[in-house]
Amino acid sequence: MKPTYIALGLFLATTLAQAQEHWPRFRGANAMSVAQEDPRLPDRWSKTENVHWRVHAPGLGWSSPIIWGKRVFLTSVVCDEADANEAPKAGLYNGRGRQEIPKGTHHWLTTCFDIETGKQLWQHEAHTGSPPVGRHPKSTYASETPATDGERLYVLFGDLGLWCYDMEGKVLWEHHIEAKKTMYDYGAAGSPVVHENQVIVVYDNHEASYIAAFDTKTGKERWRTARDEKSTWATPFIWKHAQRTEIVVSGKNRIRSYDLSGKVLWECGGKMSNLIIPSPFAAHDLLYVTSGYFADKVRPVFAIKPGASGDISLDEDNEETSNEFVQWYLRKAGPYNTSPIVYNERYFTLLDRGMMTCHHAKTGAEIFGRVRFPKGATFTSSPWAYNGKVFCLSEAGVTYVLDANANEFTILNENNLDAFCMASPAVAQGKLFIRTEDALYCLSNAK
Repeated sequence: MKPTYIALGLFLATTLAQAQEHWPRFRGANAMSVAQEDPRLPDRWSKTENVHWRVHAPGLGWSSPIIWGKRVFLTSVVCDEADANEAPKAGLYNGRGRQEIPKGTHHWLTTCFDIETGKQLWQHEAHTGSPPVGRHPKSTYASETPATDGERLYVLFGDLGLWCYDMEGKVLWEHHIEAKKTMYDYGAAGSPVVHENQVIVVYDNHEASYIAAFDTKTGKERWRTARDEKSTWATPFIWKHAQRTEIVVSGKNRIRSYDLSGKVLWECGGKMSNLIIPSPFAAHDLLYVTSGYFADKVRPVFAIKPGASGDISLDEDNEETSNEFVQWYLRKAGPYNTSPIVYNERYFTLLDRGMMTCHHAKTGAEIFGRVRFPKGATFTSSPWAYNGKVFCLSEAGVTYVLDANANEFTILNENNLDAFCMASPAVAQGKLFIRTEDALYCLSNAK
């Protein structure tokens, strides 16, 4: 064999060995939906092109798939009288949720698939009965993405309970959650996160909001801290940096950071959006927190430096845009449902109503302002990135592939699955997983 081919083979083997092995929580291990470079990952697909496998996903659910080893996990809720209840629809809603309890018996399911074949390995029904609350017109009763530490699977159905399974589907423990009143009966949606021996849940509602941690082995509540917040839907973030590990939680009143025992480390006030949905994440030793309900005048983005304590709020009366711990701040750049990403040194924001912005991740300087996607494109799923490209999945099932390095908005191609999509995808082992309204796709260039 020629030396060139030997070198190429070693390079490819090293690249594949370093590929994204697991996707253990909402938006991946780094919580920002950026996957490691991998030549097997596709930038083109359709209902037939680059489809490794496709399986039917029964019932309704907008939770994301997660992956550990050879297992893919997905949650859903099946109703015996599905035709009697209005299905989620695309678009923006400026109104109340479905306050009435839907008809029919519901089944809260967790399903495990084989990553190579899509074969169902096991399925468990956590609960059977009527939903305890209504829901948002776009949402489902399975909108929280599970989390895993590789030993156990943690499944949260937000207004119902938290279930812990072993990797073979055996229930190890469960924790009942007392349903609370939420804004317009929208229900819960924030996903759980795991750190070492704690699984952490935030339940912001209109009665008694809290953040709580449960022992991963026993399910025993380790601590609970009350939160001065009304209903929010963002997933908390475990921020590990040189000084310490923190639990960062968005809020309408304050952004707060907690230590691993639930004590507040720092907080940042200011005018957040009325609806808190995007989830925090970190890159380049900065924490990014945002919110941006489309009708609000203030839709902020904060880039926060590590090591803070106490109140680090900006002085808005003096139009302050930075301080000792706020690296940069943008007043009107936050998204509504989607969470932004940082890819290389660029901060990309996908706006629900079909626009994209790009800023420098370290400074907040604008690279390009609002640019619109093709007419009619709307988004709820968060963007993701790999191999020099940013991917944006519309509610109509069209993924727009963007050049991540261009200094202007550049669409390279469009991939159409022709199906209603709101779940954020997952990436692992050279495969892309996209959940549609009724199916789970596994997509890959690899033959």
